[in-house]
Amino acid sequence: MSGTAGGGRRARRPPRFYFSLRSPYSWLAYQDLTAHHPRLAAALEWVPFFEPDELSRKLLGEAGGSFPYTPMSPEKHRYILQDVRRLAAERGLSLSWPVDREPVWEVPHLGYLAAARQGMGPEYIALAARARWELGQDICDRSVIGGFSARLGLDAEALASASDDPELRAEGVRILLEIQRDGVFGVPFFVDHYDKYWGVDRLPAFVAVLTGRSPGLVEPLAGPEAAPFEPERSVDDGHAGGCG
Repeated sequence: MSGTAGGGRRARRPPRFYFSLRSPYSWLAYQDLTAHHPRLAAALEWVPFFEPDELSRKLLGEAGGSFPYTPMSPEKHRYILQDVRRLAAERGLSLSWPVDREPVWEVPHLGYLAAARQGMGPEYIALAARARWELGQDICDRSVIGGFSARLGLDAEALASASDDPELRAEGVRILLEIQRDGVFGVPFFVDHYDKYWGVDRLPAFVAVLTGRSPGLVEPLAGPEAAPFEPERSVDDGHAGGCG
C-alpha cells in the first residue's frame, strides 16, 4: 500500500510481515503472532515470500530483478530439523515434517493471492499451515490447494490453478521485486518503515515497537478475545528462506 498525503508527502506504509508457507520458522512466527497478538496480526500487511520457478525467474529478470538464493548445506538442514522440533514442542505444537518433491512454490503462494483477493487470506494461510506442518501434506500439489475451497467458499479450480493466472503471475513478480527492494533475504522478516527484523526470535522486538507506538494494538489482559481462525481438525525443511 502506498499513496500521498497533504503537501505531496508519501503516506507511511503499514508495517509488514514477509511470510513463507514453505518455511518452518515462518510457521512458528505465524503461530506466535496469531495466538498472542491477533490485533497486531490483523493490522499488518502480509506479503508472501516464495522461491520463483523458471517462469517467474524469467519474468523477474526481464523486470530487472533477482532473487536472493543460497543453497543449504546438509549440516544446516539437519540442524533445522532438530531446532524446529524443539521450538514446536516448546509451543505445544504438533509437527509432521513434510517431504517436498519437485515443488513449485507459486502453487500455494499465488493461491494465497487468489484467496486474499476474495478477502480470505488469513483463512487460507491457516489451512495451508496446518496442511503442511501438522498433516505433512504437499502444498505444492494442486489438489491439496484446491481442497481448501470448501472451507473458504471459493472456487476450487481458481485456487488450484492460481499459478497459471497471468495477472497473479504478474502480481507475484511485483512481490518478488518488492522483496528485493526491502532487502528481504529470509523469513520470517518484519519491516516497520526503515527498521527490519529477521527471524522468529525478533518478533517480540517488532511487537514491542508497534504496540509502543499504537497502544490500541495491545491485547487486553483479561476478557474474551476473538480467536484466530482454527481449521477443522482431522480425526485421524530446510530451505533458502528459513531464518538462520
